[in-house]
Order: sequence, then structure tokens, then C-alpha cells
Amino acid sequence: MKHPKKIKRIPNITIENMNPKHSSYIIACSLLSFLSFGSLFAQETLNLEEVKKTAVSHSNSIKNGEIRIEQAEAAKREAIANYFPQINGQGTVLNGFNNNIIDPIQNILPIGIDNIYLASAGATEIIYAGGKVRNSSNLAGLQVETKTIQAEQSIDSILYTTEDKYWQLVKVQEQLRSIQASKIYLTELLKQQEDLLGAGLIAKNQLLRVRTNRSRVLLQQSKLANMRKLALLDLGLYVGKIYDTTTVAIDTLRQVNPPQLKYSEPDLDLTGNDNYRLIEKSIEAARLMTKITKADLLPQVSVGVNAAYFGSFSNNLPGQFKPIGLGMVSIPISDWWGAGKEKVQQKILQEKIAQNNLEEQKDQLKIGIMKSWYDLIDAYKQINYAQENLYYTNENLKVQRDNYNSGLNNLTDLLDAQQQEEEAEAKYINAYANYKLAESKYLFVTDNLEDKYSEHYQNFN
Repeated sequence: MKHPKKIKRIPNITIENMNPKHSSYIIACSLLSFLSFGSLFAQETLNLEEVKKTAVSHSNSIKNGEIRIEQAEAAKREAIANYFPQINGQGTVLNGFNNNIIDPIQNILPIGIDNIYLASAGATEIIYAGGKVRNSSNLAGLQVETKTIQAEQSIDSILYTTEDKYWQLVKVQEQLRSIQASKIYLTELLKQQEDLLGAGLIAKNQLLRVRTNRSRVLLQQSKLANMRKLALLDLGLYVGKIYDTTTVAIDTLRQVNPPQLKYSEPDLDLTGNDNYRLIEKSIEAARLMTKITKADLLPQVSVGVNAAYFGSFSNNLPGQFKPIGLGMVSIPISDWWGAGKEKVQQKILQEKIAQNNLEEQKDQLKIGIMKSWYDLIDAYKQINYAQENLYYTNENLKVQRDNYNSGLNNLTDLLDAQQQEEEAEAKYINAYANYKLAESKYLFVTDNLEDKYSEHYQNFN
């Protein structure tokens, strides 16, 4: 194909290298593009830390976790109350309505009694119950610890999900900016083709090919703009705040440090891992339940005191005060070989099941931790590969552009090179976003989200 000797050079326009040296046409396109994006730099901005704080304060899961801790603490106080004597009072009045409740007794009760009152109070204290009271109190305390761990996990889960939604928003936002750069590039190329066609230097089909590519980019821009609005709505609904559609996230996906420099290789010692701690608590709870059930087979010793005052309103029966003491021993003999024994056996078997589950789940936790670590390493490698690929497509586009301007290749080669660069940029952005998500997953699985956001936690604990 014949080209004129001198054709206007098509600048490699990206968001990063735009400067006043470009033509006024390019500057105008840039301004219009950013205005159509929603006046990014004039609207409300989102910060990841602020978004997470909003999510934590809004979350009903966290609020319910705090309520469950209060419930467990109330249950613990209830169990402790069993250490103290049980006190009760009672009052009774009997009235025969002019009919004797007790008939007259000669020489003893010359006049019958048609009303009686009785007031009594008693206290009973369990002296020995086979350790049932103590173990019940320990079990209640264990429930408080369990609910506290679960509440901490709820916060971790909210933070992790918030990060996921936030980085999804940032990814679409970056993709939209990238596609806008492609639109600017093709718009300028289209203007050049129109000038060349007007001068009779090219065929009309070349202009149509540029328009087709530009239409493809415009369609992709429209899709990404809608995806950004949906991602923003999804994030807003999750954190309990509806954001304006022009709101943008200030974070970008352009720089990360190698994970080996930020984190040491994961330690598979699960001592401080919340998931592992919950499994241990379940085993401890099973042991306590076994002890409580065994206590039902042991004697129960209790003592008490009772005081009663009774008489009659008609004074036919003088008021009298009667204190008494009592002691009780209960021995569940038949349970030693009957239903009680079988209940104990069930609890022992349940304890063994819990122990076996510990070993199995411990292995699964270790596998999950190592998988998240390898995923993080691979995600970082993907950034390097995507960066290298983007570099080569940039260089290829420069070469194709120079060759096109020099008449050494055709428009098809240039458009193919531009589309390859566009795709490489999208993969580059995806690689960064995937790394951010992989990093959050690694911190979540290794139970280190609290360490990363310790200041954030202090504000909400």
C-alpha cells in the first residue's frame, strides 16, 4: 500500500504519559473522557481503611457476636450461682368459710379452727455432687471463650469480604481507565484516517476498520462503567452506606512488594490459630460433658435449714415458730448398670470422635495455609509475567506504529498491535488485583488479619 512520505506520528498515549506536549485534540479527548467517567477527581473518594471501619460498625454479624458473648457470660453467672445456697420462701392461708378445718377436741381444742396460716423459709446447699457443679461452671466459662473467638472470627470475615469487594471495585476502575486510554488512542487514529481519506491517500475501508475497533472499545467502556457502578453498589450495600455513582476508590493496583519480603514462610504451628483453638475448645467441652454425666452416677449430699411460723387468725391456734435442719444423701444405684451407665458411655465415645476430628481438621488447616501461601507466590509471579508481556506489547506497538508511519506495514498490523497491548494491560491489571485478593486470603487463613489491622481492631474492640 502506498503511503505519503510524511504521515503524522501517532503518539503512544496512556494515562501515565499524557502531558501538555500532546496535541490540543488529545487533551480535549482526555478531558471529555474523564468527565464522562464521573468527574473522578472532584467526587467523593473511598479509602480501604475507612470502608472497613464502616463495614465493622454496620455488621449485624459482629453485633450478634457481641450479644452471644453476653449470653454466654450470663450462663456462666448462672452456673456460678449454683455454688451458693438455694433459698426459697412460702406462704399459705386456709379458710373454711365458717366451716371448721379442724373440729373441736375436748379438753384440748374446745373451739374448732376454721382458718390457718403458714409462713416458711428454707435454704439448701449442695455439699457434694460428684463435681457436677464445678464442671458445669467450667463448661459455661468455656462457652464464653468460644463465643469470644467466634466474635473475633466474625470481624476477620467481615474485613476479608470487605477487602474482596473493595479490590474488585478497584480492578474494574483500573480497567475502565485503561480502556479509556485505548479510546483516546483510537480516536486520534480515527481523526488521522479521516484526514488521509479526505486527502485521497487511503481507501475508505481503512477508516471503517478503525471505526469498528473504536466501537468495540466504546462498547467495552460502557460495560466496564456499568460493572463499576454494580461493584460500588455491592460494596456500599455490604458496608451499609450507599455511595454516589461517581465515587471512586483512591487505591491503585500498580505496586506490590514480593511476598517473601513482607511475610515469612507460614509457620504450621497452629497454637494461636482461631480455627484450631475452636477445635481444641470442642474437645475440652466434650471432656467436661463426660465428667458432668459421670457425676450423675455419684452420690449427692446436701444440707438445709427450714423455719416455719404458723397459727390462726382467730387466735384459736396460738402462733408458733418451728425451725428444723435437714441433711440428704441421694445415691443413684440403678444407674450404675442401667441408663446412666450408657449415657456415660455415649459421652466417652463422643469425646473420642472430637479427638479424631481434631487430627483430621488440623491437617486440613495446614493444607489450607500452605495452599494460600503458594497461591500468593503464584499471584506475584503472574504480575511479573503480565508486566513483561505488557512491556513487549508496548514495544511491538511502537515498532508497528513506526513501520506504519514509514509505509512498511499496513493498518491491520497496527490495529492488531494496539489490541494486543489493550489485552496485555487488562491482564496486567487482573494480575495485580488477584495478588491483592490472594494476600487478603493468606492473611485470613493464617489468622493474621488482626495483626495487619491492629489499630483498626483497637478502635472496635
